Amino acid sequence: MPKVRRSRKPPPEGWELIEPTLDELDQKMREAETETHEGKRKVESLWPIFRIHHQKSRYIFELFYKRKAISRELYEYCLKENIADKNLIAKWKKQGYENLCCLRCIQTRDTNFGANCVCRVPKPKLQEGKIVECVNCGCRGCSG
Repeated sequence: MPKVRRSRKPPPEGWELIEPTLDELDQKMREAETETHEGKRKVESLWPIFRIHHQKSRYIFELFYKRKAISRELYEYCLKENIADKNLIAKWKKQGYENLCCLRCIQTRDTNFGANCVCRVPKPKLQEGKIVECVNCGCRGCSG
């Protein structure tokens, strides 16, 4: 299987440590993209792609900010090569957005009433026993 095309510049030191995990996530992404969408709603076919994108960005974020396992140079390389979503990571650093699932959930222009997505509503405010899924990404609650 061909590798994902990267820039001509060789990756920084430490790339060998994270490459197997990123390759595994790329493989999952390819499977999610080619998966059949028969019997699913139009938006449901995109949910696995959003989840894998979130997982890949979260992996890079936690390696750099939480565990401090990779260098700044490698972190910036991952952002520059679009391996991780820099806008989503920027939101994770802000208070109240630590568990944000995707950027579409906080964009008010995508909703009917100009508010945040339903997954941003705290669980105690929702009705008991009712399972609510985000239309955009399938999240069941990322507000905490």
